[in-house]
Amino acid sequence: MSATASPPLPETGLPDTTAAPALSRRRRVTAWVAIALALLVVGGIGGAVSAANQWAQRGALDPDSTGPAGTRAIVEVLRDHGIDVVVARDRAAASEALGAGPATLVLPDAPALSDDAVAGLAEAADDVVLIEPRARTLDLLLPGSAPAGVAPGGTDAASVEPDCEVEDAVRAGAVAPGGLYSAGDGAAACYPAAGGFGLLVRSIEGGRVAAVDAGALFTNEHLAENGNAALAANLMGRHPLAVWYVPGLGDTDLADANPSLGELTPPWVSPVIVLLLVAGVAAGIWRGRRFGPLVAERLPVTVRASETTEGRARLYARAGDPLHAADRLRIGALRRLAAPLGLAANAAAPEIADAVAGRTGLDRRAVRGILLDEIPRSDADLVALSTRLRDLEDAARAAVRPERSPR
Repeated sequence: MSATASPPLPETGLPDTTAAPALSRRRRVTAWVAIALALLVVGGIGGAVSAANQWAQRGALDPDSTGPAGTRAIVEVLRDHGIDVVVARDRAAASEALGAGPATLVLPDAPALSDDAVAGLAEAADDVVLIEPRARTLDLLLPGSAPAGVAPGGTDAASVEPDCEVEDAVRAGAVAPGGLYSAGDGAAACYPAAGGFGLLVRSIEGGRVAAVDAGALFTNEHLAENGNAALAANLMGRHPLAVWYVPGLGDTDLADANPSLGELTPPWVSPVIVLLLVAGVAAGIWRGRRFGPLVAERLPVTVRASETTEGRARLYARAGDPLHAADRLRIGALRRLAAPLGLAANAAAPEIADAVAGRTGLDRRAVRGILLDEIPRSDADLVALSTRLRDLEDAARAAVRPERSPR
């Protein structure tokens, strides 16, 4: 098996050692690019699938949704009966569509609109059908009416007869209402259950306002049950045009009444913050300025090595720590013993001690005691250890090079 060597450099004839790192860098860059492309492809596929299925993932009561909570089925029923259904997803489009002629406004709860905006939409329509209204919308368009709970039994509630004189409800027949409402002055109430009513109808000048829980009656999941489809068609199909408004958060006309952090902050805070930032930058520049590179300077006197050694020895003696001084002596002795014994400079101390014992023939335990184990307790012990270290070095040199040993 042969290895391919890097081509030699033309100037020196030596192998080109820069080719391998460059190739490695290219491989790393290629790998990261491939990972990024894979992530982009996966994200694109996910976005395409999400966009393709967006029609089926719209919110509840959305007239374009074919899901169980959508209302696409009743829209198609109305169109089959010759009713033009316009889905308006902003208030301007709804107002424009209502101005085309007699129309019914299908209005879900719109918390993002103000009372004036909701009233303006209702005034532009001949009939208004409130589907799943909340307390604010009921009080605004059906004064005195309010939510009154939910019919007992939930989705398994028993069907209830209209028990009212509203012709559209009488022709539709029994339904199983969901949300219930209490009737205000002038409102006809149908489908009584548990102290409330499933449908409220109030006549106004030139039209009427109706309130019903469409989530339990008019969704795709429940439209075919009882007289739900007939009731929805009767309420929404009184005019040739039905405008189904779908409110969104971006269509709001409410002003933000919550004060911002800047409005709550005292006026002196901003100048103080700016002053602190300036002071911090100035302090950083002051403390971080440089005086230039260090300059080598000759000492005024020359200190002999013997004086340095004596000074360090006095420091060791004053510290009263013979063990630390012994460690320094042993480190020097081990370093000097390793070279003549043919050991590496980074050889371990036990390895050097075993090599000295083997070459000199001395007792291995005694050699280890001198080089490693013995602990001097006093200055006298330290001096004795120094002498034994010197003798051990002489014995090792004599064993390695007997011709140079002292006579």
